[in-house]
Amino acid sequence: MPTKISVGGVSVDTRHWIGGERVASAETFADSSPIDGSVLGEISRGTPKEVAAAVAAAKAAFPAWAGTSRAERARTLHAIADGVEKRLEELATVETHDNGALLRSHRRGVMPRVAHNFRFFADWLLKLDHEDFETRGHTNHVSWDPAGPSVLITPWNAPLMLATWKVAPALAAGNTVILKPAEWSPLTASLLADIAAEAGLPAGVLNVVQGYGVEIGDALTSHPDVRRISFTGSVPTARRIAASAAANLTPLSLELGGKSPLLVFADADLDLAVDLAVEQYDNAGQVCLAATRVLVEETVAQEFTRRFVEKASRLQQGDPRDEATDIGPNIHPRQLEKIDGFVRRAVEAGARAVIGGHREEGQYYAPTLLTDVAQDSEIVQEEVFGPVLTLQTFADEEEAVRLANDTRFGLAATVATGDPERAERVTARLVAGTVWVNCFFVRDLQAPFGGSRHSGVGREGGTWSFDFYCDVKNTVTAPKGWADHG
Repeated sequence: MPTKISVGGVSVDTRHWIGGERVASAETFADSSPIDGSVLGEISRGTPKEVAAAVAAAKAAFPAWAGTSRAERARTLHAIADGVEKRLEELATVETHDNGALLRSHRRGVMPRVAHNFRFFADWLLKLDHEDFETRGHTNHVSWDPAGPSVLITPWNAPLMLATWKVAPALAAGNTVILKPAEWSPLTASLLADIAAEAGLPAGVLNVVQGYGVEIGDALTSHPDVRRISFTGSVPTARRIAASAAANLTPLSLELGGKSPLLVFADADLDLAVDLAVEQYDNAGQVCLAATRVLVEETVAQEFTRRFVEKASRLQQGDPRDEATDIGPNIHPRQLEKIDGFVRRAVEAGARAVIGGHREEGQYYAPTLLTDVAQDSEIVQEEVFGPVLTLQTFADEEEAVRLANDTRFGLAATVATGDPERAERVTARLVAGTVWVNCFFVRDLQAPFGGSRHSGVGREGGTWSFDFYCDVKNTVTAPKGWADHG
């Protein structure tokens, strides 16, 4: 099988990246484009053998990388960011072909953010500090020691951006990395390996192992030489990872599913609230943070729905490479079938599709809004991960908060209100890792990010990332007892 493929005119190596070298597997798996279902290429299919080699490479490279100065690590991360910016068009092209997200979004937002991820954590590393403090005359000094080889398992909905949310802080912390990209969208991780090598990242510091999680996941997460595991994905997979990591007590950071609410109060700017609701169709609804449960105060629900339908009906669905497209395809036929199954069962249970509710040709699902849904129904309680929203009404603030918190998730929430005091009251009572008020998806890397309940364990971002990827040490020094060196 060929070791390189051309994707939109961009050459991509299909082999693993282990210890600074390309490594092929005996078997491969097909990677298809959601745009038209065409096979992009055959990708090396990892086994526990490749996992063992990658962990060994990361372990061998760790002492030297951990021993580099903060300034040197920061310079290398900035060099990787330079490489991302230099190849931004190539990365955007490959990612669009591989996962179906909009090319215009990759060019203008996603890939620039990838470069920013590296620059941010490089700069944050240089200013990472904690003021010394005294205890009965003794000095306490807090430091962040590199933890060791880190396994990073990333999802398919924003492959490179979400991977570098993890890779950048792990490398900045002085750790070595084994990155396992999602099998439905592995290609830009391979390009990242090339960029990192060109930037001068030493061999073994970043390793990329491709393949199916069911075949290599346990080998990755149960390995005794792995010191950190960060995972973004589903709750069932997280449970398996946690069980696998338990034998070695390997620390975990888990960013999992969501079923986030958008609360629209009668005093809100309705046009703004409608804009926020329609924005939840971004990336064909394949966003973990999406506020898929729209909760509207009953006195304005009819007018909100009218304006929503008018705006949502103007969305253009089609080829994500087209500048005019607003919604592209869903990632995989299996995911499309899952989305359609959720909607069909909801309609059979009495839900009404105000818009959408059906598949389009190919791997496309029409933007959908369902009403007449029960709070305890599957469509309200379970993550669909597609362009499907539900709309429910509430009578007052108390009911709004109750409905918003009434799921097993707690990743995010969005509130639309014209009353700052109400915003303060409501946000204080919402169970969520992130709450947006009159805005959505404003994400600063210095802020903590993660979920509550079944939406995750731990926080990453800014200093929280270093707290996770490092062994945080406190050194206590007595004021006397020093030998006389005079």
